[in-house]
Amino acid sequence: MVEVTIIGAGVAGLCVARTLLDRGASVTLVDRQADLGPAACSWWAGGMLAPFCEGESAVEPVIRLGQESAMWWAAKTRAVQQRGSLVVSPARDKAELIRFARRTSQYREVGADEISDLEPDLGGRFSKGLFFESEAHLSPRDALAQLRASLVADGAEFQQADADPDSYAQHGLTVDCRGFQARAQLSDLRGVKGEMLVLSCPEVTLHRPIRLLHPRIPLYIVPRGDGVFMLGATMIEGRAGKHITARALLELLSAAYALNPAFGEAEVLEIGVDSRPAFPDNLPRIRRSGNLIRANGLFRHGFLLAPALARMVAELIFDNTTPEVMDETAT
Repeated sequence: MVEVTIIGAGVAGLCVARTLLDRGASVTLVDRQADLGPAACSWWAGGMLAPFCEGESAVEPVIRLGQESAMWWAAKTRAVQQRGSLVVSPARDKAELIRFARRTSQYREVGADEISDLEPDLGGRFSKGLFFESEAHLSPRDALAQLRASLVADGAEFQQADADPDSYAQHGLTVDCRGFQARAQLSDLRGVKGEMLVLSCPEVTLHRPIRLLHPRIPLYIVPRGDGVFMLGATMIEGRAGKHITARALLELLSAAYALNPAFGEAEVLEIGVDSRPAFPDNLPRIRRSGNLIRANGLFRHGFLLAPALARMVAELIFDNTTPEVMDETAT
């Protein structure tokens, strides 16, 4: 039996563990935290499984590889909702909707009546939009918890330690999935700051992720159920500080208000700030040196690309197949 130690139990580490376990490996996960929580970048994810919407700014592999995600998550958890994505813009920003449509695919144009049918609480506020019917979303925290529980049930071992992957690799096959925490060993890894809010607004009901196009920063709102919404997210180059910026807070709350003025009375339940790990081209990388495999660089596509990244790690280990994102750059 192949024995593998995985360092890092965020979305990348858990997906790699699940995929390796499914192929018959014995898996041990080592993480600084004893359990899931806000220290993990994936704790603050939007959870949008939206490869075609991502085509607006992402390169082709993100769109193609991301199409694996919804089916994978639906097979491994009960957290997926396949209700599509809706993209709208205020009338003053209609040029943004035209630009978004030109850069994406697999959508249909919708008018005011269909927008009202899809999302009654947006009725009358937007005259045009794009509906990506095949896309999905999930609750990241539920998905992570369910994935972790299934791993424990199937024999994976979890250990709490501030682990050095190089030390573990001296004793056996090791996969480093620490995200931004691996920056000391990956000189070309950078942090992209994300800021987001969790709001409670029982007066509003939304059924799917809504992207509100904005000339400066991409904004989205994702329903979590029971009147709770995740609103995000900024992308600022550089390592995250402890607190949200005033500008980001204003932009995010203004976007929510533009969708429905009832959000003006919403309660702010949580404010999240994180550093997403990214390489220069914003694509993930798999690098191998002997017993040590580093899988990193999911950028803002953690839940979208982690299943494909995990598949490629498993194919490298079990089939000796060179991953599409294999990078022999020295670490």
